[in-house]
Amino acid sequence: MAKFKVACVQNCAGEILQDNLDKITELVTAAAKEGSEFICLPEFYSVLHRSDYEYISEQFNWKNHYVLSHAKKLAQDNNVWLLMGSIPVLEGYKTVRNRSVILSPDGEVRDYYDKIHLFDVNIKDGQTYRESDYVQSGDRIVVSDLPWGKLGLTVCYDLRFSHLYRLLAQSGAIFITIPSAFTYKTGKAHWEVLVRARAIESGSFIFAPSQCGVRSWGRKTYGHSLIVNPWGEIMADGGTDEGFITAEIDPLATEKCRKMIPSLLNDNIFRASI
Repeated sequence: MAKFKVACVQNCAGEILQDNLDKITELVTAAAKEGSEFICLPEFYSVLHRSDYEYISEQFNWKNHYVLSHAKKLAQDNNVWLLMGSIPVLEGYKTVRNRSVILSPDGEVRDYYDKIHLFDVNIKDGQTYRESDYVQSGDRIVVSDLPWGKLGLTVCYDLRFSHLYRLLAQSGAIFITIPSAFTYKTGKAHWEVLVRARAIESGSFIFAPSQCGVRSWGRKTYGHSLIVNPWGEIMADGGTDEGFITAEIDPLATEKCRKMIPSLLNDNIFRASI
């Protein structure tokens, strides 16, 4: 399998959709000019609202989704594979899906994944998030074909559920994406160690584009987009500012790591003794 160049874009999306898309166009175009063939965007890169209720809008209807149309043209114009980290997609009248989408260089939707694990948490400093109030969870794993090998799709909070990554790897994935908008507090404590752990456990490359910066209403996202190899080594770190990171990926590195530590083949049946 041939080597390729991947990019993870890092942005600070606010509530003005077109401003966010203009910035994404700038960053994707720049990454493509540097030779990136697969470009990954963060979770909700097109708009980040204070409440998930605000995503319940006809502009996010899957059949005529404005952001999807923009991304299709972006993939075509730059001749790249594009991961739409995630976008809100209207589901009925009261909920949306948090959907990650893979586009080919001809702008076609090759696959999509709806986030399974929703962010319902109470953080020590008083921050409370209830993603499940307005977001409907997915119910299927997705492994999609890229020219360089199979890709497993996940989104943000999925990162904390290690069995999902093991299953993706056992289903053929050698690359896994984790587009995110991690809060600063949880990101500082957990982001790097979790991303590296998922790479090591699954013996996979991890591409983790993340949002950064502070919104007008105070929400701060951690940044530090990461590209991590199957040995758990960080190949690139996006820091805290908008921009993008790149790395050259050798798909054969996955096979080498999995041969050295074949843990994906060692599922033993056991029982709990209580």
